[in-house]
Amino acid sequence: MSASDDRSAAWRGDLNRPRAMHARTLDLSGLPEWSYGPSSPVWWGTLGFVAVEGAGFVLGIGAHLYLWQLNDTWPLSAPPPDLLPGSLVLGLLLLSLWPNWWLDRVAKRQDLRKVRIGLVVMCLLGIAPLVVRGFEFAALEVKWDQNAYGSMVWLLLGLHTTHLATDLGDTLVLTALMFTRHARGKRFSDVSDNCFYWYFVVAAWVPLWLLIYLLPRL
Repeated sequence: MSASDDRSAAWRGDLNRPRAMHARTLDLSGLPEWSYGPSSPVWWGTLGFVAVEGAGFVLGIGAHLYLWQLNDTWPLSAPPPDLLPGSLVLGLLLLSLWPNWWLDRVAKRQDLRKVRIGLVVMCLLGIAPLVVRGFEFAALEVKWDQNAYGSMVWLLLGLHTTHLATDLGDTLVLTALMFTRHARGKRFSDVSDNCFYWYFVVAAWVPLWLLIYLLPRL
């Protein structure tokens, strides 16, 4: 048998023999169990959620503008909505930006006392726009089934109201948790992610306010 045949036989034999598994282990005990911002998988999940919901707003705004271009008069068979309720909601949301930013900072420092204060304040600033929103629907001067304009305005306002209520619910749950034994570790990261989502809720209302309240007055 030649040397090449010997090597081939040895190679086939190696394949037939069970291989010893030499697992390389890494000590990951020093890595944090949770983090903030882009280092956290939950933050990326929130970002994806924002992208999907933002696409919904874009589609709604696009449909609204399309209908506006198709009609010589806008709004259809209705006066422009009352500016006061919608503008008050805009003012409250813009006012909430500083407490939201401050809450994000103290959450990253894990300052429990200040986080509790910030969460209570954000709960109040989440409830206030929803209360005014009830008057806002009544001040639209059009019913949801009156015509295409009414349907679009109610759709856009209802969509944003859903986001307001969703974030308020999350804030209320986090507030309750932060006053219990669960106020530690990852809960601070959850508060920070909730602050990130609130920025989206506020930012989404600015173009909607322009579309609903200023566009009919052009």
